[in-house]
Amino acid sequence: MQSLSAFDQKLFLFFNGLHHPAVDQLMFFATDTLTWLPLYAFLLYLLFKANSQTAWYLLVGLALAVALSDQITTSLMKPLFARLRPSHDPALAGMVHIVNGYTGGLYGFASSHSANTFASALFLWLALKKTYNAITWIFAWAVFVTYTRIYLGVHYPGDVVVGALVGLVCGLVGFRAAQWLMDRVSRSR
Repeated sequence: MQSLSAFDQKLFLFFNGLHHPAVDQLMFFATDTLTWLPLYAFLLYLLFKANSQTAWYLLVGLALAVALSDQITTSLMKPLFARLRPSHDPALAGMVHIVNGYTGGLYGFASSHSANTFASALFLWLALKKTYNAITWIFAWAVFVTYTRIYLGVHYPGDVVVGALVGLVCGLVGFRAAQWLMDRVSRSR
């Protein structure tokens, strides 16, 4: 476990070290959930356009996926593992590139940003892939948002990888729950 943690630190220092003052504010802006509200609105529009009869059930499934991924990472994993974020780790003092003084909460394993982003990405891909081939690009968005967390010094690569895996599982669970709900409703009619 120690060698894995040491590798994670080295990988973090490499990726966090790939910073430039011209990009700092972009990454700070891109990590903010509110930045993506227009994208979320557009994706919801596509969800309702492609699935007019079942969109509300899908929306319930999406909300379940994000809530589940957020609670697993925030309420369960972070307190359980209590792994300090790189920005709070005394072993990395002075080596972490931090933007605008943002250091995040004390613990970072696993990344909630990563979990929520990948839960949304997988869910929307599953719901929209038959109608919109370009929806595959949503995974590039998820990777970018996840990378901002390393760039800003608030997550190790392991935090975001595990967060992404949690998110993918929750995205699938949310989608299956929406399908189950749609089946129940259609059978009762």
